[in-house]
Amino acid sequence: MQVSLPASWKRVLGGELTQSYFKALSEFVDAERERHAVYPSEYDVFNAYKFTPYDQVRVVLIGQDPYHDEGQAHGLCFSVRPGVRKPPSLINIFKELHGDVGCPSPNHGCLETWARQGVFMPNVVLTVRAHQPNSHKGKGWEKFTDATIRAIAEKPDPVVFLLWGSPAQKKVLHIGTGKHVVIQSAHPSPLSAKRGFLGSRPFSKVNDALKRIGKPPIDWCIPDERAQSRKER
Repeated sequence: MQVSLPASWKRVLGGELTQSYFKALSEFVDAERERHAVYPSEYDVFNAYKFTPYDQVRVVLIGQDPYHDEGQAHGLCFSVRPGVRKPPSLINIFKELHGDVGCPSPNHGCLETWARQGVFMPNVVLTVRAHQPNSHKGKGWEKFTDATIRAIAEKPDPVVFLLWGSPAQKKVLHIGTGKHVVIQSAHPSPLSAKRGFLGSRPFSKVNDALKRIGKPPIDWCIPDERAQSRKER
């Protein structure tokens, strides 16, 4: 497995890449790619780290397992690239986004604009075999993302952690108490959204927390794809 961690993350996680568990994980993922389709692509596995440098992390939003259907996963939790149909969890996220802070649902499901503002968005497990959810669970990714959370928890400035569902909430063990802010709720999947996600107002809570710790709020509203393209020209 080709590991393309940016320099800011290598400074705090470089030691993980030499550990025996990570070498075994890398060999496992390589073997999986030889026999099966694996998502996301090798180039996209560490996009959460690429889009949000360590020094710029203000908010941490942790997903569970990458989307497992073709063309969906691209290295950011809950996100799909423009042109890909929005999965049910993302539809619920956009429902809550509108109800909480009034943002209209964009015409695509790419959350990269959040990542570029300092919202670090990994999954607990960073790869998955096509059409087999949780197929790479327990192979070593959890140790790596635990180390990631510990590194963020060691930042001198406070960070806001947004934890949806029990797998993400288990990361509290690595966050500690005191300077950081932890906001928890049910997962946005259709199975649990009505039991504690919808109506939880996570986006306004994050911005309120950021203001309290002296950091600028996140602009959660996502421009439509065409508007993004014009802005980038």
